[in-house]
Amino acid sequence: MSLNEKVAIVTGASRGIGRQIAIQLAQSGAKVVVNYASNSQKAEEAVQEIAQLGGEAIAIRADVSSVSEVEALFTETLERFNRVDIIVNNAGVMKNAAIAEVTEEMFDQHFAINVKGTYFACQQAMKHMAAGGAIINFSTSVSGAMLPTYSVYAATKGAVEQLTRQLAKEFGPKDITINCIAPGQVSTEMFLNGKSPELVDSFRKMNAFGRIGEPEDIANAVELLVSDKARWITGQIIRVNGGFN
Repeated sequence: MSLNEKVAIVTGASRGIGRQIAIQLAQSGAKVVVNYASNSQKAEEAVQEIAQLGGEAIAIRADVSSVSEVEALFTETLERFNRVDIIVNNAGVMKNAAIAEVTEEMFDQHFAINVKGTYFACQQAMKHMAAGGAIINFSTSVSGAMLPTYSVYAATKGAVEQLTRQLAKEFGPKDITINCIAPGQVSTEMFLNGKSPELVDSFRKMNAFGRIGEPEDIANAVELLVSDKARWITGQIIRVNGGFN
């Protein structure tokens, strides 16, 4: 599944799943843009790790909740690499709260990053992505589980799933695939933050394999979907969750 000569933008790639995706795409031959919003040190560490593994990457700061910054992310990528073949819309926020505790600020932040950021990155892809390109959006398997305190987060991911499906036939004539990965529980800082060992263990027992997923599990699926072996797959929501639901 060689990605030689292809250029990939991975949003939210300074840590967690995004970082692992960036590393694996680079190992497959892609030139990678490690996007980050605030943690420049972690982003540069990811770039250095890719370089040590023999790959090529640069870090570009952009807050995906801002349309002008998403536009600038693509502009800078094109100035550096002259093309964009892959966009992985991984950047996201998840703050759990019961409905009585959800603030307007929390609601707006989730939709600005998770939905608006994804949508306008897709818009830039429509304008600038090369034929044969691939877009990966991110949802969540939580949307099918009806878990308390996830209402705002799951709502944003439901929107991402629908925009992925609706855009498939707009991107098809340009020979660009667009799919959505919906991970289950993955061992990342975002997932583990604030959860007791007992709660994490309860999630572990919800899937078929009795373990929490690893970032590599998700990156492997991304690597397949952006490869030439997946050119007949588009507009799909793929639950990468070990049989969670």
